[in-house]
Amino acid sequence: MAKYDDRLDRHFSALGDATRRSILARLARGRATVGELAAPHDMSLPSFLGHLRKLEEAGLITTAKDGRVRVCQLAPDAFAPAQDWLAEQREIWTGRLDRFDAYVATLKNERDP
Repeated sequence: MAKYDDRLDRHFSALGDATRRSILARLARGRATVGELAAPHDMSLPSFLGHLRKLEEAGLITTAKDGRVRVCQLAPDAFAPAQDWLAEQREIWTGRLDRFDAYVATLKNERDP
């Protein structure tokens, strides 16, 4: 397992903000224009575009111009790096907890034969 993964850092940094998670939740239902995504958020458009830029730089969304309108959608396999890392961590910790459980059981058996 690599100790430093810039792409993974960008993913978790992007996911660390409630506004960006809200955008991703909306895009999980399908494509949307920047205006549709910005409407429920009480912030200036430049601030909102900063959130979209961070999501795009993290590889979580893609944007494309359709005439004068910018359309956003989830990137294919957007969450794969984070899911892979979490699965790896789950496997490590499951193994550790299983070994700890076995150790505790051994101690208990030695104490109470």
